Amino acid sequence: MAMRKPMIAGNWKMNGSFELVTELSSAINKVKSAKIDVVVFPPFPLISLLQQQGITVGSQTVSEHNPGAYTGEVDAQLIKQCGAHYTLVGHSERRSIYGESNQRVADKFARAQQVGLIPVLCVGESEQQRVTGQTESVVAAQIDAVIDKLGLAALKDSVIAYEPVWAIGTGKTASPEQAQAVHKFIRDKIAASDSDLAQGLTILYGGSVNEENSEFLFAQPDIDGGLIGGASLKADSFTAICESAKRTV
Repeated sequence: MAMRKPMIAGNWKMNGSFELVTELSSAINKVKSAKIDVVVFPPFPLISLLQQQGITVGSQTVSEHNPGAYTGEVDAQLIKQCGAHYTLVGHSERRSIYGESNQRVADKFARAQQVGLIPVLCVGESEQQRVTGQTESVVAAQIDAVIDKLGLAALKDSVIAYEPVWAIGTGKTASPEQAQAVHKFIRDKIAASDSDLAQGLTILYGGSVNEENSEFLFAQPDIDGGLIGGASLKADSFTAICESAKRTV
């Protein structure tokens, strides 16, 4: 753990307001520390506002295309100019609701890195896939799509977030042991090709993380923080999760 700084990432999804920016920025600036990285992924229009408040920000998705006739999309370079350092790619809601394939996610990952954004690659299995024993094969395929396109070294300037689809917004959470097992699988998979890269790679857990379970999750050896959904919209909950990450350092 000494090699990897914990990260707490707040995914606001399609929530947020100017008022929330003020409230959350104030709370985050009080809890920020050199011990942990705190990143917020708000809707596009709030990226600059949060950045101006001294918050490290990212976008929730990114277009795989260069600028052009793609109405409704937002170019990666523009996102970076707005002050973002990171972008999520392949969040389960993008995969399930908007039909993003592993290949398209890899294309978004590539475009993000091309402009200097750090992609946070979201991977995870559905409940049906877990029940039928496909967790490792599904997660491996999601990671391999990026490796096949860009090579293993591309993962060096990225973050991986494991989010079991069955635990997102459902109140269900993988036990710390279940989550650790998949995080270890991911790290071991990469270590088979490059152990140094694997040891340095930040792997977050996402899936109904809250102030009650965060400390147990973050205590696991291969869990380097969390991708937080609902709890990231509440100042008290989010700052409590940040404090629990600090205690693992």
